[in-house]
Amino acid sequence: MENSFFDVRLETLSQDEIKNIQLTKLKRMLAYVYENNPVQRKRFNDAGIVPEDLEGLEDLSSFPLMDKATLRDNYPLGLSCVEQKSMIEMHMSSGSTGTPVVMPYTENDLRQWAECMARCYCMAGAEKGDPIQITPSFGLFNGGFGMYHGARAAGLFIIPTGAGNTERQIKLARDFKTRIFTGVVSYGIRIMEVLAETGRDLPDLEVAIFGAEIFSDSLKAKIKGGLNAEIYDIYGMTETGGVGTLGQDCIDHSGIHVWEDHYIIEVINPDTGELLPDGEFGELVVTALTREALPVIRLRTGDLTRVLSRGKCACGRAHTKIESVTGRTDDMLIVKGVNFWPKQVEQALMKIPGAGANYQIILEEHNGVKDVRVNVEVEEGVTGFMVEKALKEALGFSPKGDVFPLGGLPRQAGKAKRVFRKEDCRTVQ
Repeated sequence: MENSFFDVRLETLSQDEIKNIQLTKLKRMLAYVYENNPVQRKRFNDAGIVPEDLEGLEDLSSFPLMDKATLRDNYPLGLSCVEQKSMIEMHMSSGSTGTPVVMPYTENDLRQWAECMARCYCMAGAEKGDPIQITPSFGLFNGGFGMYHGARAAGLFIIPTGAGNTERQIKLARDFKTRIFTGVVSYGIRIMEVLAETGRDLPDLEVAIFGAEIFSDSLKAKIKGGLNAEIYDIYGMTETGGVGTLGQDCIDHSGIHVWEDHYIIEVINPDTGELLPDGEFGELVVTALTREALPVIRLRTGDLTRVLSRGKCACGRAHTKIESVTGRTDDMLIVKGVNFWPKQVEQALMKIPGAGANYQIILEEHNGVKDVRVNVEVEEGVTGFMVEKALKEALGFSPKGDVFPLGGLPRQAGKAKRVFRKEDCRTVQ
């Protein structure tokens, strides 16, 4: 499948051209935010800096960092740069950890979102008229609407199924010859499972685009085999304007291209806030260059990644590539003196022949001592010893755990939950 472009000029800019565009837009954005939002103006003033202090891109690191708490503390629209009457849509995070993060949109913001998403679709090989099935929910969660706005811009034939009813999803995909499938990672697993259970396939499916959850290379390979489609990892978040706003991997699958004419990225040491050189893992920081209603400036995303390349990719793009998110600063687990991430558990499990794609990481505590249990679905013949061995090799210690038949662990609607506390988990032996 050859790569195509939504905007070949902007997508094939050189790094020098990208940096020139970024500097021009960044100067304009800092002045815009300072002038139109009193909260941001106070944050700049408290840091002893004003927009005019920025002379080069390297000066951005002198401006104050913000995080999700900054957005939550100013709920619902305290960080907006336009009046509510200028807004035409809004989405927000689930608010599962407290006050939700709200992202409002102007007409220009929706166009920007649609453009970023359309670029992602074209980068995956989408062509005008292709049937695309959009399975994320259409509601406050941004996934369904973001996929929809982008599909309209790319001229695709939209099948807006929304979430759930997997049997109907498969029927519609077969009836309408779905070529492109979109969803959260865990729903790709569910589609794959139902296809295997029923002995059916999706003969016209060629492209599957998944996001919203940590996505290991091993799981990508498993879903690729189960769906018989090319798998793409799309990236974006509520705070940056939604799914696809930050970018996606290309057919080379050598990292996620960030749309740098719309966003500046930095990677910092999450403990000190210091900038890290390319190649080192740290926390991703994002500055929006083209958002209008609520542009974030040096947002700490909590996502851990690294810069892989700033050179020209085999796909023809020179937009910086970052590694798929390894984990989050707040989801590292420490058990028996060992630090590890849920993604490491997934990577180890998916390498076991016969292991299913559904698993649980259950945190336990006895008399102040933390422990972890890993439950996983497996095919007949896969033993607990095989799972324990794989996890010990990956983590350096042997978690407790059990194996379950395929379909034996509970599913969640929407984004999959992988880490549980013992008291919250329904399936603990």
